[in-house]
Amino acid sequence: MDRLILKGMEFYGHHGVLPEEQRLGQRFIVDVELFLDLAPAGRTDDPEQTVNYARVFRLVEEVVTGAPCRLIEAVAEKVAGAILEHFPVSEVLVRVKKPGAPVAGHFEYMGVEIHRRR
Repeated sequence: MDRLILKGMEFYGHHGVLPEEQRLGQRFIVDVELFLDLAPAGRTDDPEQTVNYARVFRLVEEVVTGAPCRLIEAVAEKVAGAILEHFPVSEVLVRVKKPGAPVAGHFEYMGVEIHRRR
């Protein structure tokens, strides 16, 4: 199966278990991989034969900057569900990374990865 990849999308959201996280907000980094047959688009060079990644970006942005969730697992589920609802893909992989997680210590990010199918 072919993949369309959107990597490193950054948004400011208000997700988190702690009240300060929901009040102040923080940066989230999202990666999305859409699984679909890209051969028709490649053969015809027709934009109608693929997924418009600018529209995917806007949809992910709406979810991440929208209503707060306590868990990034919930954010990832909302992103996956919205993509499967609005785009003709058979599967979607979503990574939500929280580089500013309120955890003492040095780390690049805390995150989740989910893979959902139709």
